[in-house]
Amino acid sequence: MEKRRLLETLNDFEYSRRRQALLELLDRKDHTACEKPWVNMHMHSFFSFHGESWSPCRLALEAFERGLYAAGLCDFDTLDGLGEFDWVCVILGLRHTVSLETRVFFSDCARREINSPGEPGIAYLMGAGFTASPERNSTPGLILADMAEKAHLRNRQVVERINRYLDGLKLDYDKDVLPLTPSGNPTERHIVRAYYDKALEFNGGSTEKAIGWWASKLDCEEGDLREKSKELNQLLDFLRSRLIKKGGIGYVEPTAESFPSLEEVVEMTLQARAVPVYAWLDGASDAESDPSALLEQLMAKGVRAVNIIPDRNWNYEDRRVAEEKAGKMHDFVSVADQLGLPILAGTEMNRPGQRVVDDFTAEPMRKVSRSFLFGAQVMVGHVRLLNYADCSYTDRRVEEDFADRKKQNEFFAAIGGLPEPDAETRSALENAAPGRAYAALSQSAQAGRWLS
Repeated sequence: MEKRRLLETLNDFEYSRRRQALLELLDRKDHTACEKPWVNMHMHSFFSFHGESWSPCRLALEAFERGLYAAGLCDFDTLDGLGEFDWVCVILGLRHTVSLETRVFFSDCARREINSPGEPGIAYLMGAGFTASPERNSTPGLILADMAEKAHLRNRQVVERINRYLDGLKLDYDKDVLPLTPSGNPTERHIVRAYYDKALEFNGGSTEKAIGWWASKLDCEEGDLREKSKELNQLLDFLRSRLIKKGGIGYVEPTAESFPSLEEVVEMTLQARAVPVYAWLDGASDAESDPSALLEQLMAKGVRAVNIIPDRNWNYEDRRVAEEKAGKMHDFVSVADQLGLPILAGTEMNRPGQRVVDDFTAEPMRKVSRSFLFGAQVMVGHVRLLNYADCSYTDRRVEEDFADRKKQNEFFAAIGGLPEPDAETRSALENAAPGRAYAALSQSAQAGRWLS
């Protein structure tokens, strides 16, 4: 019971409470783990949207206790969890990275569907391997602030449209939605959950009455909606599709003005010395149907790595669908490997019930697991080199030193493959000049262990 209470406290919005809970959990000394070659490099926390409202502290601890080789925080439009996640992972001795995900307008594909279903020109993009949040008045900081402002504007427009349609039921964006995250960074999923809760309250707390109310408002069969309500995740996804997504009541047609451009976000990421990453969906869209052409086009824009959510690319009950999806995933991984693009794989965890780690024992996963492990090693290597040796994976001098991208990846992966350094090693690296730290990291990588 005590451990359960402490785990729940890890999700408290007050940082001091979750920090204290983590320290108490670590004092219990029952957090052992056997490291496995499994990774999750794409985990959302409650700083954007996590299906179970987990904090960066909770994510790191859960990843460690499952024996993950490496873990990656990846929140939407914010880096607010960076310091916390880094601190916990260092304590636990867990290899780690911090990324940011957003949506952008890609003018070169303005008329093509990319990886946002039903939205031509809109693409999900990430910046991976941040080691600090950009200074507010720096160019990356200003771009990041503009990204957040655009997201708030889109959210407010969505809420305004839905409020008009629902008439008697209204959300107050500032009072009902913003407080749902610790730092006021809500997503579409927060808006949907707020409407779900408001409708429940509107109907006297009766789920039955709320279902009937939604059926009348959304012009759908009450029986079908009641069936969906047996699993909250399914119901919330349905509400999201009818309220916010393409064709929904509150849907706002995307424009080049309502989203940051792909070029802006790539530039922000590069100036912050992080790695621009394309978030692959499933190969079904017009643009993704030819992965080689799309990835080469994105590389010309500065993209240097890719992300994939494997579970939605093979895990289906229908065998034919599963084989078709897995085939496209394997083709994509093969193309990315050939182009020298490290692959970050993860489960997102932005819906209730999603896995903390993919099923790496499944046959479709076994075929690509080495690529996923290697991609994690490359990104961890980037973080270590940037932290200790002032050297980013995307620095021009690095790319010039490694004319062959394969050799560059192998170098970074060898450094990322080392265990998390102990306190003495970290101190020595932090106190060394960048050149000396670079040499120490290189020598340790060649030896396959940290050298004193």
